[in-house]
Amino acid sequence: MSKLYLVPTPIGNLEDMTFRAIKVLKEVDFILAEDTRTSGKLLKHFEIATQMHSHHMHNEHKSIEGILKRLQAGETCALISDAGTPAISDPGFLLTRSCVENNIEVECLPGATAFVPALVNSGLPNDKFVFEGFLPVKKGRQTRFLLLAEETRTMIFYESPHKLVKTLGHFIEYFGADRKVSVSRELTKMFEETIRGTATEVLAHYTAKPPKGEIVVVVEGKSSK
Repeated sequence: MSKLYLVPTPIGNLEDMTFRAIKVLKEVDFILAEDTRTSGKLLKHFEIATQMHSHHMHNEHKSIEGILKRLQAGETCALISDAGTPAISDPGFLLTRSCVENNIEVECLPGATAFVPALVNSGLPNDKFVFEGFLPVKKGRQTRFLLLAEETRTMIFYESPHKLVKTLGHFIEYFGADRKVSVSRELTKMFEETIRGTATEVLAHYTAKPPKGEIVVVVEGKSSK
């Protein structure tokens, strides 16, 4: 029976790979990977020999038609990203939507996603939150900050190391110097760390010690008082 599986992969620590994920990747007819070189190392580690094809943001529009034809012919497929759960700030949405529209079954396995541990260990309220992913680089950035300045829920962002200091400065400008911030870096990896404090304190830390690696930023929402 044709089916698309969305399969999370570890965000750093290979021990976070689930038994079910390995089983699915071994049993499907083919795997779609964001970067075949990166995923090739993962598949080799877990002795997965399934045929793999490239599926990333630069070719996903063109490749979907061919993928749908294979699925409609009865094949099964697993989509993986370089790390984490597909479609979360990574390719996956377009293919999933196309499968849903064409009555092809879609199943998403639970697994690694960077923002969940960052949110939970931030110490900030997590009963209600909003995931923003990557902020606009230029166009629309100021508009987004003005909108988020009124957000009362905890906010979650992904950010690159070389833009973190600039973004923290924008938090101070639009949210206030005392807004609480938690920055988690290199989650599940050897040099994992979380720095918590006010926006001013966290900015001072990373100004003195430029960050490296994958970064998740969790920001306190505007007080409703």
